[in-house]
Amino acid sequence: MLNVGEKAPLFTLNDQNGAPVSLADFAGKKVVLYFYPKDNTPGCTRQACAFASAYAGFREKNVAVIGVSKDSVASHLKFAQKYDLPFTLLADPETDVMQAYDVWKEKTRCGKTSMGTVRSTYVIDEQGVILHALPEVKPDTNAAEILALLA
Repeated sequence: MLNVGEKAPLFTLNDQNGAPVSLADFAGKKVVLYFYPKDNTPGCTRQACAFASAYAGFREKNVAVIGVSKDSVASHLKFAQKYDLPFTLLADPETDVMQAYDVWKEKTRCGKTSMGTVRSTYVIDEQGVILHALPEVKPDTNAAEILALLA
């Protein structure tokens, strides 16, 4: 994980509609940047739906919510439409941004080792500095935990 107080790495990735989105687009606004393993899997769906349910609270605080995974733009569009997700999903198929944010790691599951996304969330302030870095978050409580941090 990157450290609180560090400048958040800049990036540009395509959103679920294929439009380029840059972190710089959100200058002057806080950003919740959450990294998750895969669209339409049980934990990732619960996490996305929890952020969708809490979205009004983020909007009241003028905070942007952005989800990032290795999935394609097309996969993100289907996922966002299926669950009526009101926030931005960014496709990072090359894992460049996940690597920059230190969430693309070696994982062991069922005795097999492979590279994958560690479910993690960053809160970035209006000047692009990391305010909170939360590693290995729980999908069901992540959104509420972030909202509480922003209170």
